[in-house]
Amino acid sequence: MITPRGIIPRSVHGISRSNISESALKVLYQLKKAGFEAYLVGGGVRDLLLGRRPKDFDVATNARPEQIRQLFRRNCVLIGRRFRLAHVRFGHEIIEVATFRGPRDGADGGDRITVNGRIVRDNIYGATIADDVWRRDFSVNALYYNIRDFSVIDFVDGMADVETRTLRLIGDPATRYREDAVRALRAVRFAAKLGFRIHPDTETPIREFGSLLGEMPPARLFDEALKLFHGGAALASFRLLRQYGLFRRLFPATDALLGTESDFTRRLLERAFANTDARIAEDKPVTPSFLFAALLWGPMQHLAMRNRESGMKPIPALEAARREIISEQIKHVMLPRRQVAMVKEIWIFQQRLMRHVDKRPTRLVIHPRFRAAYDFLVLRAEAGEGEVRDAAKWWTDFQTSNKATREPVTKKHSRTARRRGRRKSSSMK
Repeated sequence: MITPRGIIPRSVHGISRSNISESALKVLYQLKKAGFEAYLVGGGVRDLLLGRRPKDFDVATNARPEQIRQLFRRNCVLIGRRFRLAHVRFGHEIIEVATFRGPRDGADGGDRITVNGRIVRDNIYGATIADDVWRRDFSVNALYYNIRDFSVIDFVDGMADVETRTLRLIGDPATRYREDAVRALRAVRFAAKLGFRIHPDTETPIREFGSLLGEMPPARLFDEALKLFHGGAALASFRLLRQYGLFRRLFPATDALLGTESDFTRRLLERAFANTDARIAEDKPVTPSFLFAALLWGPMQHLAMRNRESGMKPIPALEAARREIISEQIKHVMLPRRQVAMVKEIWIFQQRLMRHVDKRPTRLVIHPRFRAAYDFLVLRAEAGEGEVRDAAKWWTDFQTSNKATREPVTKKHSRTARRRGRRKSSSMK
């Protein structure tokens, strides 16, 4: 059994209950009142120690999932097959409550399934946090805030790693990556988000075990991609993914175009990620479809060009490229049907926006997909796609001034009106 390296009192760690969600405190106190152990754990404790505002709070307890559901009744839903968890809802806030995980040998006879060393189902329960701590991934995420005396319990030198801004896997890194290759993505995400360095022992095996991401369910990798790119550090995450050879495991067709002579794809993606980070910093909404439209734009255009070179007409060439690129991509990172439809709409809209002397540009402006498509057109122009610069400028001016920039449209309308007038006059003779 692992014993605590340290019990850090409230006077030393500085975490105040005033910075903890009221809902999380309710869960902790109710579990305690019912006679169970309950601790705040994970990223919430880590962020509080770093002086950051936690996005969410997780609770670890010795209560089993059914006991948690019985305690919180209508507020509680049990989720997960791979890891059984309880979600306790208070209005719009969800507190995730997990039963202590047990030791690797599964002595309690619980439910644990592995394939080639990879955990595919794991509902082995433990009796104490000394059992649970070994099942955490990084030391900085394995600090337990004790609601009984407000101390922080540290088994694995997590406090020291917080202070030195170091990301370190608990246990043997090769074994931990083999158990769950997504830990490599989590290492990148935390390093990018927190500005931490990855400990050499944790860093060295990443490239080797990154290949195991191919065994992960594409739907799970979609969730991980959203965490990487919608967490406020998308650009830093992208650069680290490339550094460790992980980006090609997620987006192989896109990765094949990076570093080519034009370097357009890299510029497009870096601008897309930087813009996403800026929107999140300003608390503006972001959508997966916009980023995936950017991530797959280069491969789609490249394939469309090859289709045209093989004799296909332009529109069928584009349609075939859209279908094939998305069909291949979802084998690696799943994209829900609604998001696929939105990605295609953004792409198709690019052709309409290029015809910026459209008879009725106002009708395009009020289209639900106009804003995303326009932003994507501007992104392409900023990344150096010269042929779209004039169109991007025209639509920008059209929206801001609606005067001189509408002249081409006005002239076209005038010519149409004159023709109608002549037809009307001749019919009256």
